[in-house]
Amino acid sequence: MQAFTAAVLAAFVAYGASWYFGLVDGNFALLLFLASVVTGAYWLAERFYFLPQRQRAVAELEAQDAKRREGLAQMGITQVDGDIQEAKVKLLMQPWWLDWTAGLFPVIIVVFLLRSFLFEPFKIPSGSMIPTLLVGDLILVNKFTYGVRLPVVNTKITEGNKPQRGDVMVFRYPPKPSLDYIKRVVGVPGDTVAYLNKRLTINGKPLETNALPDFFDEDASQYFKQFEETLGDKPHRLLNDARRPAFVAGVEKFEGMENCNYTVEGVTCKVPEGHYFMMGDNRDNSLDSRYWGFVPDKNIVGKAFFVWMNFTNLKRIGGFN
Repeated sequence: MQAFTAAVLAAFVAYGASWYFGLVDGNFALLLFLASVVTGAYWLAERFYFLPQRQRAVAELEAQDAKRREGLAQMGITQVDGDIQEAKVKLLMQPWWLDWTAGLFPVIIVVFLLRSFLFEPFKIPSGSMIPTLLVGDLILVNKFTYGVRLPVVNTKITEGNKPQRGDVMVFRYPPKPSLDYIKRVVGVPGDTVAYLNKRLTINGKPLETNALPDFFDEDASQYFKQFEETLGDKPHRLLNDARRPAFVAGVEKFEGMENCNYTVEGVTCKVPEGHYFMMGDNRDNSLDSRYWGFVPDKNIVGKAFFVWMNFTNLKRIGGFN
């Protein structure tokens, strides 16, 4: 079992290293699921086979020691050398290959269940959601608001609430589902979304927008025009780069592209059933539905709602709209 366990652990390490160095597209949900299955199998084997074996060995040792002491007592010897306590501890001790498998199962299964069905942590890797979310923000995503989904396959098993306009949502990037993206829900099924001349209109109604003081992006070392926009129930902030044209350049072909009309002023799209139109709050620096299309319901991961840490700015901790 030692050699087999070493090979299994080496396979996990090799997968993680290949993922880290970009040799494979990693899937953390799958990795955590496999780790839960493997360590769970070892935990069951430990509980119902290996541990009883070690306990029987201890019982045999105790019986042999008791028999030896009884024989010596019959000979009138009452002072007996040889404490078997240390030997019992060694016999009951888990070998390393069970320590690194069965011993880790309780922690791994708790993390797997919490991450799969309740809350999942994410790190913001880019500036597409500035000023709402900054690079380096560590956020929590609610995994049950939009319905509970099976891990790995992402199949919905409970209905939950429908995503609403204004929600900040994590989803699987349609052109490459192994990647997770985070954007704001702008259009829900049936909506006509227009982003023309950098002004957002939903179903023919322009959204209320108020100018705010310019926002200084420390990473870019420059100021951007900042606005407050009311989308859904609560307002949120957004950025515009006055140097960028309204024209959407570099659009990829996508399913449902016939629902969109691209012009010099921007784009107008009719959101199909079961899909959502997503945009970043950093409007001129966001690769979103304008470029790669709609997000199907099956790609939804969860609703982002809380910054739990930013190691360079502790003031970032808290909820957001």
